[in-house]
Amino acid sequence: MVDGEKAPAPALLQLETLLALGLDQRTAENALVNSKVTANLAAVVAEAGITGCDKSVGNLLYAVATKYPNNALVHRPALINYIVSTKIKNPAQLDAALSFLTNTGPESLDIGKFEEACGVGVVVSIEEIQSTVAEVLKENMEAILEQRYHINVGGLCGQVRKRHPWGDAKATKEEIEKKLAEILGPKTEADNVKPVKKKKEKPAKIEEKKVAVATAAPPSEEELNPYTIFPQPEENNKVHTEIFFSDGNIWRAHNTKEILEKHLKATGGKVMTRFPPEPNGYLHIGHAKAMFIDFGLAKERNGHCYLRFDDTNPEAEKKEYIDHIQEIVKWMGWEPYKVTYTSDYFQDLYEHAVELIRKGLAYVDHQTAEQIKEYREKKMDSPWRDRPIEESLKLFEDMRRGLIAEGAATLRMKQDMQNDNKNMSDLIAYRIKFTPHPHAGDKWCIYPSYDYAHCMVDSLENITHSLCTLEFDIRRPSYYWLLVALGLYQPYVWEYSRLNISHTMMSKRKLNRLVTEKWVDGWDDPRLLTLAGLRRRGVSATAINSFIRGIGITRSDNSLIRVDRLEYHIREELNKTASRTMVVLHPLKVVITNLEDGKVIDLDGKKWPDAPADEASSYYKVPFSKTVYIEKTDFRVKDSKDYYGLAPGKSALLRYAFPIKCTEVIYGDNPDDIVEIRAEYDPSKTSKPKGVLHWVAQPAPGVEPLKVEIRLFEKLFLSENPAELEDWLGDLNPHSKEVVKDAYAVPSLATAVLGDKFQFERLGYFAVDTDSTPEKLVFNRTVTLRDSYGKAGPK
Repeated sequence: MVDGEKAPAPALLQLETLLALGLDQRTAENALVNSKVTANLAAVVAEAGITGCDKSVGNLLYAVATKYPNNALVHRPALINYIVSTKIKNPAQLDAALSFLTNTGPESLDIGKFEEACGVGVVVSIEEIQSTVAEVLKENMEAILEQRYHINVGGLCGQVRKRHPWGDAKATKEEIEKKLAEILGPKTEADNVKPVKKKKEKPAKIEEKKVAVATAAPPSEEELNPYTIFPQPEENNKVHTEIFFSDGNIWRAHNTKEILEKHLKATGGKVMTRFPPEPNGYLHIGHAKAMFIDFGLAKERNGHCYLRFDDTNPEAEKKEYIDHIQEIVKWMGWEPYKVTYTSDYFQDLYEHAVELIRKGLAYVDHQTAEQIKEYREKKMDSPWRDRPIEESLKLFEDMRRGLIAEGAATLRMKQDMQNDNKNMSDLIAYRIKFTPHPHAGDKWCIYPSYDYAHCMVDSLENITHSLCTLEFDIRRPSYYWLLVALGLYQPYVWEYSRLNISHTMMSKRKLNRLVTEKWVDGWDDPRLLTLAGLRRRGVSATAINSFIRGIGITRSDNSLIRVDRLEYHIREELNKTASRTMVVLHPLKVVITNLEDGKVIDLDGKKWPDAPADEASSYYKVPFSKTVYIEKTDFRVKDSKDYYGLAPGKSALLRYAFPIKCTEVIYGDNPDDIVEIRAEYDPSKTSKPKGVLHWVAQPAPGVEPLKVEIRLFEKLFLSENPAELEDWLGDLNPHSKEVVKDAYAVPSLATAVLGDKFQFERLGYFAVDTDSTPEKLVFNRTVTLRDSYGKAGPK
């Protein structure tokens, strides 16, 4: 409560009090006739310590009074303080806060995670809103031009809100309406006519009255099927892109009728895509998005997707990576049409290079890498750019035969050195490398560049949709320049936003450094968002694909997806599939003094909350004996009202067992060293303590419980976006991994095998690790129980 001010007592709540909160007359009057709402409002106003406020704050306080979860009342004053101080200032933030508090319940509030979950301190500028509105309108332009002012503005606002959940809703709506007016101009008479709703024909007989229920707006076609944005193969005769030259010349890249007909004949009109990883490391979650788009589009259109290894750099590629990629693609649920290699086409690529030289569109160059960079910056031609065609042909043949030293010559495409797009500045097509190739052997000592090979192999494989991330957008002119120059079939190119996730690293180069310098425990370290790391952590391919589908396929760039959103999808699946069991991480011994020595009671623990009660497979056995173990954190010497664990003279319920009451505390050599608790159990279960504890008991007198190793993981980096930091290694979280060597588990866990996943009650979801041995099981925590992304997250 604010010093010097006295809030109205709950019993004295009057209409004037509610109006002073900014509530409208009707809302205030309706609240006063509902005794439950009145009581809640009175308590909220008292906790807020205010006699009046502006409308935005008042509406949020009213929402707290009507929506606040009963299991977290202890935290309501804290939430109200956030609202009154305008740290939480819009309904979206409040909804996220309520969801977070519902999951937290009466336990202590982690302020940092709470503020992160509901966007405290996040400022969405008007410029960001304007930029996102422009993107959304562009994506919906066809519908806007068709429906004009009858377009669903609320739906457009919702699309902006998905990308900026904490943005100003009013400013968003005003910006959309302003831009619609600019696009559509003044309203016509037709715009002012309300669309006629089609009346449904009434059935001849009504057997029973149907209760009307409010239904949510149906999902858009794109939400149901994210691949609707892509054209059909037969439409691939439109202009793909315009290639602008510095002399004013423009190439409008598109397939001629003859080329397209030849292509459609070869493919049977099917969609043909490719997933083209470079085999120089393990795949990460960004590749999962590429797979979802490449394989997913082909599957949705009943087409085919190649797994093509882009193996043009023999120095960085290993068979280990090739084997891993093939295995992980299958694990992700995708089946390649064919597995191919860019090196399969080395002969074709060489012959096209010779053709390019003959056309006067390529030349052998002798500049060093530094000289090439300097000349590009100054827009200067290489001294060898205009050498005779026959001379370049002979030199290129010498390069192929290994007669020229490595680094002494390259083959460059003759594009446009004066172009503002540096990707048109005579890109390198071939370089010399006296390195055997993992797939092609030692046949070649010249290797094509990505810029030369990528588009060519797309064309040779008759790819219909060449899909890549947005950083390749500026390479599109050079992609089509080469295909137009050689008169080859041109695939449809479309770039999508790359996947950026908070608190992690997505650069394969930096991931490689983390692994090779042993900052992490290999490519499959569970802290990494490599697909091998996620799998080892206990994440399924289904959860990853669900997350990818949820974020959609868009061209919105530079958006950072919170890792909480991925965890939401992981948690959603594990909640349905992981069986429950009990493990104690840091055991505190509890001796049950009123249970006779040697007695062991076999109890039933439920594997799933909604499992059928009459089926034996729904349960696992939990022995209850004279010596049980609880978490050290579940006992306090000093009790408090908001604490539900065990304390001297206080009772708590052991999950699936009995209430126990602490009767004595046994200390070690100092007052802070508690070595044992003495307690009595209530076999009749007449006492009803609020606190429920997980526990593990000795399975037989004097026999220690099953010991397991538990590995607890946190975010690998402290900063949300470590990629932006110069000293990104200095941002590594020193507490990202905690190993609990000797946790106690119930006996039934002894039969767990690799692939098994569990919910350790009150601790989180865990999976068996590959380091497990017959002597000792090792479990990785996949994700915690609490969901900071919120129950309102996408399904």
